[in-house]
Amino acid sequence: MRILITEDDAALAEALRFALSQSGYAVDCVSDGAAADEALKDDVFDVLILDLGLPHLDGFEVLRRLRRRNTALPVLILSGRENPEEKVMGLDCGADDYIVKPFSLNELQARVRALMRRRQGGTAAPVVSYGDLHFDTVSRVARIHGRTLSLSMHEAGVLEVLLNRFGRVVSKEQLVEQLYSYDREVSHNAIEVYVHRVRKKIADSRLTLRTLYGRGYVLDYDERTEA
Repeated sequence: MRILITEDDAALAEALRFALSQSGYAVDCVSDGAAADEALKDDVFDVLILDLGLPHLDGFEVLRRLRRRNTALPVLILSGRENPEEKVMGLDCGADDYIVKPFSLNELQARVRALMRRRQGGTAAPVVSYGDLHFDTVSRVARIHGRTLSLSMHEAGVLEVLLNRFGRVVSKEQLVEQLYSYDREVSHNAIEVYVHRVRKKIADSRLTLRTLYGRGYVLDYDERTEA
């Protein structure tokens, strides 16, 4: 899952990047509104964390332009402005949530998770389940028959992306977009390795992870076990 942080306080941006990266997200940071507007045109992000007091283009205008492009990208405003009118304006411009600085990092991460679930069309429940595989999106722990799988951060990311698109084809390019920030060069071979490892680790479940050559991967029910 991929997050864009738009924040001109470099220390705060780096702290947020580190914390969210440790939680398994791919995180990109930009420090001004014009750069944010340009980055958002790529439509590869799952959540935008947006400061209002930005150079070149303020946060309200970034948000207005985003919504004019008819995107439903969840937006969390993170601002030092606690005036109720500012909050109302931010929400009316299309923000989904608003947190005032200073803030609790745990609360911010919980709100990001809630926006991620909304983005995926899910309910408030943090556990995604298909058959006998259960994935906790908060702890990022997967279990089969109650047994915890040993997954690296990237393996958990691959599994989460495939679960969120269950039954649909996911290309290697989509996996790269979801799992890595712009400053990371990632080969398709690395994606193949992570998919191979995930396939082995879910082998005793009722699911199958198939490779569709030239198209990508699909996670679905194993027809042999469903028969």
